[in-house]
Amino acid sequence: MLYTIIVILLILWLLGFVGPNVYSGIPRSGNVVHTLLVIVVILVILRLLEIM
Repeated sequence: MLYTIIVILLILWLLGFVGPNVYSGIPRSGNVVHTLLVIVVILVILRLLEIM
């Protein structure tokens, strides 16, 4: 389940990062992109430490 959340967050991050350059209908997300990336990194670190 945690891996599913990580994959979804990574996909959303990639969509927010490169999406506006590929398709102009996708709004620029600004700080949300970096927030998603930080959440993903924290989840991966917690998973590696087996806290969760």
